[in-house]
Amino acid sequence: MATMKTIALLAADTELAQSLEQLLEGLPEETRFQHAQEDLREIQRNQPDILILGSAHHETAIETVQQFLTLNPSTVIFYVSERSDFYGMREMMRVGAADYFVLPDEYPLLESALEKTVRLLNQQEQAAVPSFKKGRGKVLAFYSGKGGSGTTLLAASFAQTLRLESTARVLLIDLNMQYGGAEYYLGLESVRSLADLQPVIEEVNEGHLRNVAQTEKYSGLEVLLSPRDAEMAEQLNDEFVAKLLRASRLSYDYIILDLPSNMNAINLAALEEADRIYYVMNLDTPSLRTYKSVESLFLRLNLHLEDRLEILINKKSRENEITIQDIKSLVEQPISVELIRDERNVQKAVNMGEPLRKEVNEKKLVPLAREIRKWVAAVIE
Repeated sequence: MATMKTIALLAADTELAQSLEQLLEGLPEETRFQHAQEDLREIQRNQPDILILGSAHHETAIETVQQFLTLNPSTVIFYVSERSDFYGMREMMRVGAADYFVLPDEYPLLESALEKTVRLLNQQEQAAVPSFKKGRGKVLAFYSGKGGSGTTLLAASFAQTLRLESTARVLLIDLNMQYGGAEYYLGLESVRSLADLQPVIEEVNEGHLRNVAQTEKYSGLEVLLSPRDAEMAEQLNDEFVAKLLRASRLSYDYIILDLPSNMNAINLAALEEADRIYYVMNLDTPSLRTYKSVESLFLRLNLHLEDRLEILINKKSRENEITIQDIKSLVEQPISVELIRDERNVQKAVNMGEPLRKEVNEKKLVPLAREIRKWVAAVIE
């Protein structure tokens, strides 16, 4: 059965946007219209099947088409304008736009093209074989406003398990710039770090990423470690992180981010880029109060969290101060998973310099590793 097809509209001109909205709302029921936005990043995150782009400046529109198709190569883009420009049309088609329409004269042609494209996409979907598609990797961020919640352990273990349990290309990025931490849970030596990408960040590609990333020996997980240097960390900014993540999407199916608890420009850039945010929380009063403060901060920063943020309960045990039901009654966001406290096995693995998992079909998994495997299986279904 064909799924609902999403059509997004990006148009700065209010009058043009309103007229296009009226057209789109009259399309068949199997389409869903995302209302006009001016935030290209938000539209990219939603990965629409079709994008209608309206702009008075062809040069700007051409750059937008190129940027959009770099991260969303399967999206069909229709460009609309109120004036005819043969050379502009030719250039737009050259960079990847599917068609060019001059409005209002060609409204019927645009409507017909949209209906045909939806039918074609449905036919392709029914014939397709499920697989990971290169070009638009998902960014999953692990974050907690309270230190000691277990964010780094869970980010590292989730990434390694995801690599073991699937054919996906997975990259773990440790953005704890000053102190790191991911290497302790994966048994890695900090030889290179993501700071080594700074000289080539303007043209960073898959080759650069793989040259700097270190590989966890049991799973093949690739890891960009933190520089673990305060002075070097000051040289890396939010623009560096945004470019790093956009380049990583082109080469990996999943990019897992381990974020520090303090909020700064780098963390904000990472959270804005993330497709999903796992907020790690323990079952105690300080964790709950910290989450409420973080929630308020996100609101002030205008960080859009709709359908992106999920709660991850960690260190669940009979001795917890508060219960899962308490969290559900006080927090609006959904709880993604509940993971037990397993400090003895975690500490043993860290002391030995080993990850929690070592094999694909490992039979004797420690309790926490077993729960993470179930969680990962649900994520990749």
